[in-house]
Amino acid sequence: MNTSPMRGSLTQLRPLFRFLRPYRWRLTGAGIALVLSSVLVLAVGYGLRHIVDQGLRTGDSDLLDSTVGAFLAVVVLLAASTGARFYLVSWLGERVVADLRVAVFDRVIAMSPAWFETTRTGEVLSRLTTDTELLQTVIGSSLSLALRNTLTLIGALAMLLVTSPKLTAIVLVVVPLVVVPILFFGRRVRRLSRQSLDRVADIGAFAEETINAIRTVQAFTHEGLDRRRFAGRVDETFLAAKARIAVRAMLMASVIGLAFGAVAVVLWVGGYDVIAGRMTGGALSAFVFYAILTAVSAGTVSEVVGDVQRAAGAAERLSELLATRADVAAPERTIDLPEPPRGEVRFDQVTFHYPARPNQASLHDFSLTVAPGETVALVGPSGAGKSTVFQLLLRFYDPSAGSLSIDGVAIRDADPAAVRHRVGLVSQDPVIFGASAAENIRYGRPEATDDEVIAAARAAAADEFLERLPEGYHTYLGEKGVRLSGGQRQRIAIARAILRNPPILLLDEATSALDAESERAVQTALERLAADRTTLVIAHRLATVLKADRIVVIDAGRIVAQGTHQSLIQEGGLYARLAALQFTDGNLVGGDGLEPPTACV
Repeated sequence: MNTSPMRGSLTQLRPLFRFLRPYRWRLTGAGIALVLSSVLVLAVGYGLRHIVDQGLRTGDSDLLDSTVGAFLAVVVLLAASTGARFYLVSWLGERVVADLRVAVFDRVIAMSPAWFETTRTGEVLSRLTTDTELLQTVIGSSLSLALRNTLTLIGALAMLLVTSPKLTAIVLVVVPLVVVPILFFGRRVRRLSRQSLDRVADIGAFAEETINAIRTVQAFTHEGLDRRRFAGRVDETFLAAKARIAVRAMLMASVIGLAFGAVAVVLWVGGYDVIAGRMTGGALSAFVFYAILTAVSAGTVSEVVGDVQRAAGAAERLSELLATRADVAAPERTIDLPEPPRGEVRFDQVTFHYPARPNQASLHDFSLTVAPGETVALVGPSGAGKSTVFQLLLRFYDPSAGSLSIDGVAIRDADPAAVRHRVGLVSQDPVIFGASAAENIRYGRPEATDDEVIAAARAAAADEFLERLPEGYHTYLGEKGVRLSGGQRQRIAIARAILRNPPILLLDEATSALDAESERAVQTALERLAADRTTLVIAHRLATVLKADRIVVIDAGRIVAQGTHQSLIQEGGLYARLAALQFTDGNLVGGDGLEPPTACV
């Protein structure tokens, strides 16, 4: 266990020091300026002694002029070195924290969905903002203050000893007393700082969740209850901060009281020595200056210890995050997917458990081969495992057993980015970013031209409403696409997938939010899009999959039947029961070949 709170805090900060290495020359310059400013502060006391003893006591005006001139030169150098130290250290603080934020974001965005099942978004945002701001304060200010005042404290004690060993003994009696509260309160400050940061993260998580669901909150008139819950979390944060502030206040009061109490004693004893002629007035002036410098430095260090303790709590949280490794990652030696892509998909006896449900298999002994260019519809009740097939194919998770391959290469052996680059996804709940319509469509292929974006929008039947927007394709769609209807958001997502032009297309009930007219237009576009590529369709509305090459019926994570619509109807079983719930007997169950209306549910 560390006996020094400062040393323990620096141990927590050590993993983050690697962010300083690229800027070692600026760090060296800051160190030189820091040492120089500390030395020059001590030289001020020496100059003060000479002004009093040689300039004032002797009555020599020329000597006074030269002494004051030298004193001013020291002050100018002190000001320049202090300014240089402040600039370099502040620059380092901003630059290092900027690099740290990038590193944290890079780590977070690489994590698999399994990690986000147990980690709140607000917690991540808190580490990106609050925690890094604390570190910026320490690296860009507090740490240099601590180092400078520590050097000044050591130097001032040395100068005290040179000036008057007798009075220095009085000061040295007090110094250990100053260290005691730093040791006693330091550990408590760090522990309370970690608790305070956790409570701040709770506030961020709750606010982020509530704001994202604001329509639901207001629809259920939940504002009053959510206000009380938020206020409760704020109060918890305040109580945690109040405890930390109280400890820091006691620390500062103890250190300053002891330090300046020692100065008063020194003035009293030294005053008698000057009266008795055992000490000059200049020596006492210099000694008092160094004593005050010692007290101020000790007080500053004690205050900075609190900042460093808070930063240590933040650094601990950030280090935990940076040390976390994604469950899904590229192997050391990846196998390239074949070119040109064919689009063959194969599940071979796959069993999978979600991390949050380790005792329940979402897929069990699941085997399925989809030939290049084939359209396969996945049908089954909610929770059967249809979406899990997509999650595994995108390699958001790895199977617990069995294997999954694309074009003959096990995706576990390939780079996840290469796997996902071959897959286009249109989800049931489309994601629209806070950007323009063109940027949202171009998300599928960032290098696409404006003409290609417009062509994709036309193919998805999105151009008709996009062209009516105030700024057309450059209109800002609002956060999460709040300015669009559900059907319009769906068509933007379809245009994004069309633009990507992947060999494998995943449609998760892609037309569920469309009206009958829009659905027919988009369905036609999707049929054209799926013509030369492998397509897997999750369908709850069976009317959308009648033209699939094959329908695979899934129940409880297993394939229970597969075939065409007509063969499955004749076979009976689960598919026939699902069809009976959606279509009239006269349309489909009777098998007369009539196609149902696309809007029926």
